[in-house]
Amino acid sequence: MIEFKITPGGNRPIYQQVVDQVRAAIVSGELSIGDPLPSVRGLAQQLVVNHNTVAKAFAELVRDGTLESRQGRGVFVAKRRNVFSASERKRRMSQALDVFLAEMHALDCSADQIQEAVASRLDQLTGK
Repeated sequence: MIEFKITPGGNRPIYQQVVDQVRAAIVSGELSIGDPLPSVRGLAQQLVVNHNTVAKAFAELVRDGTLESRQGRGVFVAKRRNVFSASERKRRMSQALDVFLAEMHALDCSADQIQEAVASRLDQLTGK
């Protein structure tokens, strides 16, 4: 089961931190198709946040096809995650890159450092 960690008062809203961590856990293989996630109330208690915050994160992930909600059973990693049009994928990628590059700039990373880190991470994700 994924261990969630949030940074209250950070640059990213708490619900977005939860969304990001679920997506990262799926990409890394920590979560697989069909795996259950904690209940909204359970995760809210664990993170010491309002349950509406977790519900908002899960709702976004259900809406984009990353998770599926099963009535009376909970929330699970969905079988199909790529439900976006090419233009929507491009828009979301651009948005994510803007956030990522702003963070790298704040950390004073050089272009070479960023490229090396991204290449290394891609190799890890693709098993190269």
